[in-house]
Amino acid sequence: MELVMETKNDFERYQKAKKQVQELKGFYSHLLIYLIVMIVIVYINLKYTPEVLWFIWTMLGWGIGVFFHAMRVFNYFPFFNNDWESRKIKQFMEEEKSTKNKLQ
Repeated sequence: MELVMETKNDFERYQKAKKQVQELKGFYSHLLIYLIVMIVIVYINLKYTPEVLWFIWTMLGWGIGVFFHAMRVFNYFPFFNNDWESRKIKQFMEEEKSTKNKLQ
């Protein structure tokens, strides 16, 4: 029985680690695309309309998105991190269980 529990626990840890790796890859892809596009936009802005620095608005707007993506991937959200999500799932499961027991 203990071997089955360890295997199940290992599988769950593997799934969680795999999900974290996928999220990290997604963030680094997002960051790389952001950097490449920003280089192109800065070049276009400075080459054709250097008197108006409009690239800053694009950089700032998209940069905020990259920042929040990083916050989520690296678990810097104090309120909505993975622990919070796990606690809420357990809470809702317990509430459903108690409601079901009251009805029986």
